[in-house]
Amino acid sequence: MVQSMTGFGSAEKSGYRVEIRSLNSRFLDINIKAPSFLNKFDIPFRNLLKERFARGKFDVVISASENVSADLKVNTEVVGRLYSAFKKLQEDLSLSGEIDINLIAGFHQMYLDAAITYDADSLYQVFGLAMEGLAEMRNREGDILATELLKLVDSLCSMNDQIRDIKGDVLKGMTEKFNDKLRALLTDKDFDSNRVLQEAALMAIKLDISEEIARIDSHLRQFREILSRHDIIGRKLDFIVQELNREINTITSKSSDYALTSLTVDMKAVIEMVKEQVQNIQ
Repeated sequence: MVQSMTGFGSAEKSGYRVEIRSLNSRFLDINIKAPSFLNKFDIPFRNLLKERFARGKFDVVISASENVSADLKVNTEVVGRLYSAFKKLQEDLSLSGEIDINLIAGFHQMYLDAAITYDADSLYQVFGLAMEGLAEMRNREGDILATELLKLVDSLCSMNDQIRDIKGDVLKGMTEKFNDKLRALLTDKDFDSNRVLQEAALMAIKLDISEEIARIDSHLRQFREILSRHDIIGRKLDFIVQELNREINTITSKSSDYALTSLTVDMKAVIEMVKEQVQNIQ
């Protein structure tokens, strides 16, 4: 199954909410934003993403609400020192008034400790559900990409067949041009047979696009085969696109025929569309 690198998944349960977005990237890039008390889960969550996905830029946002509770603990020793300090200050400066709980409460940050509790099992479950949602969307997007790519490959196959069909006409036209050159040489008193052979050899090289046509057929077959696999295929398809471009450029350089050149220009446009789509595949 082809998997796109773009997608979104989210899940919420027991006060936890996890959102995962993925975009195109040549490599695996993971960014996790979570409350500081959940920092201990950063590496485990990264490992889970690495096990499930091979490429993409992942932005993960984890939030927590009612699942987080704070058990407040009073440090009575610190409260006692605060009271003694205020009592001594009152005596030293002959201050009036009561040293009561209202005064001590203003310094709660010094003696209150908040012990945060959380349910790790629920957190892992929510993270897993968000990953599943992301994977499903990436797979759906991948199916759409695969369908579009197969249509583009069909188009390239059709144009390559057209090049094969008109190759004979192109050869005939260039042969006639060569014969005209040959007749011109034969009227020259300083006729050089070696020059004729050189012209013939150059023409044969320039006319021979059979190998390029055959290689394009082979590349397109490989493209179809790779597209049907279940492994990581993005980089492999990108390599084939580069090879297709190379073959088309060679054909273009070997012929000045208008019909042939027009076809190669159209093929380049389609190959560029294939390249853009391949960039989205894992």
